[in-house]
Amino acid sequence: MQLLDHVSITVRNLSRVRAFYLAAMAALGARVAYDRGDALGFGDRNCANDDVHTYLSVFESIAAKPDPRRHWCFRSASTAQVDAFHSAGVANGGTSAGAPGRRDYHPGYYAAFLLDPEGNKIEAVFHHAAPHI
Repeated sequence: MQLLDHVSITVRNLSRVRAFYLAAMAALGARVAYDRGDALGFGDRNCANDDVHTYLSVFESIAAKPDPRRHWCFRSASTAQVDAFHSAGVANGGTSAGAPGRRDYHPGYYAAFLLDPEGNKIEAVFHHAAPHI
């Protein structure tokens, strides 16, 4: 079951985070759906004949504030994609909140965590990492 259809992240200053999200989402292969003054959109919207997608919006909002217990996790296609996500985010104003590597959630869990320039936490995960030998 794919639980989420679409989600939104809010930021106080979109121009401050734009390069970060463009780079991090590109590293995961997410296409830019739109890029306008007050919002960025990534992915593909669902429709009646094609409903297997997830869509992300990053909106500018004066009420936005990060919460240390909240994060958004994005699927990746490989460990290399997780590594690229982390590198791209750090290179574009983000802060590492957990270097790429295995986590204890299950044996194949390989992930990296970033804070965007406003402190929102995002993660990339690959669930099929080869076991350690």
